[in-house]
Amino acid sequence: MREKKNSRWISNLLFIIVIGVIFFTPVGNEIKVRINRFIAMSPSLENKEDYKKVVLKQWDVVDEEGKEFDFASVEGKVIIINFWATWCPPCIAEKPSFQELYNDYKDKVVFMFVTTDSKDKVAAFKEKYGYTLPIYYQVDSPPALLYSSSIPASYVIDKEGNIVIKKFRAADWNSAKFRVTLDELLK
Repeated sequence: MREKKNSRWISNLLFIIVIGVIFFTPVGNEIKVRINRFIAMSPSLENKEDYKKVVLKQWDVVDEEGKEFDFASVEGKVIIINFWATWCPPCIAEKPSFQELYNDYKDKVVFMFVTTDSKDKVAAFKEKYGYTLPIYYQVDSPPALLYSSSIPASYVIDKEGNIVIKKFRAADWNSAKFRVTLDELLK
């Protein structure tokens, strides 16, 4: 009987240690990133009747050099906006697929990776992973249609200004399925 209690106590202690490692250490962060990558799915188009036109002109964001972004200059283009943070495991999980997509579509699609993190943290993050993604910083709140209480939050806006994809967790942005969708939006 005593052995059974000792073995239960040891298994409970091990469980608590594993949970502690996952939630409170960098090793746990890496585990969460890998799990998010494993379960990430390709984003899908909204139903056409659910498309909503978003007005971006009143939203103020600045690039990494502090230059204000001119939304009028991207009217009629496909735009991908991703709200993210350097400390967010699902955000970290989807960045490699975004980087691959960006490498192939940067001349055809407007990519905006929007964060409220400090410029130093973002610069260190980009350097650590070798990312070349264009980062923007919010000066004020985004339009209500782009509001989300969680990150990552990603939106694909078509040439007419409609939000055609909304994704609120890690996704595989470089999937063959999404590339076909993106190519259709670019026609």
